[in-house]
Amino acid sequence: MTNFTYKDVAKMIDHSLLNPTLNVKDLEAGIQLALAYDVASVCILPYYLKRCAELLSGSTVKASTTIGFPHGGHTTAVKRAEAERAIADGCQELDMVVNISKVLSGDWDYVRQDIAAVIEVAHAAGQKLKVIFENCYLNDEQKTKLCEVCTELNADWVKTSTGYGTGGATHDDLKLMREKSGSHVQVKAAGGIRDLDGLLAVRELGVTRCGASRTSDILNEARKRLDLPPIDIAVSSSAGY
Repeated sequence: MTNFTYKDVAKMIDHSLLNPTLNVKDLEAGIQLALAYDVASVCILPYYLKRCAELLSGSTVKASTTIGFPHGGHTTAVKRAEAERAIADGCQELDMVVNISKVLSGDWDYVRQDIAAVIEVAHAAGQKLKVIFENCYLNDEQKTKLCEVCTELNADWVKTSTGYGTGGATHDDLKLMREKSGSHVQVKAAGGIRDLDGLLAVRELGVTRCGASRTSDILNEARKRLDLPPIDIAVSSSAGY
């Protein structure tokens, strides 16, 4: 007997369309896939966000994009400008990379101000922010400190990875992030969630969102286990994460 509904798992998925080699046809098909499966959001290359938001208008699928992606080394002013542009283009959820260099340098005042600047833009517009740590480069002390900063600043999610580092979401990291973040901060796993069992396993750890490019595989398996008909839609799955 299953312990989930289709909506439970579909609304955990941020369908990733971030691979730089995706062409316009791929992006259009990916948006249509996200609509067909009724996922949580489409996280798309920033230049195509406005079109994405237009196509998602009226649906329950949110438009999202990245800020400071993938290395986080943009200046705070540039990240803020990216966020403002994204909001103007219809973004509802922003996925921002912390300044990894500054985290590794221990410059926590800078890190806090950098995150705060983007949170301010998102929340002033009534939208939400996910803060990407890129855990593969960090130790547990640094991850814990980031959780504390994000809790203090009222980030909406803390997120493991970009999907373009040397590693993705691990169960140990997800447990740590859930334990060290305030109850008002959600946890997103990105990198390595490739099947339904992987999705269900991180759900048990308290994860509410996952970045995924193998959306159709994951959700067709969910529909199979729930005795629902599959959704047959052809799309490139080389989207990142």
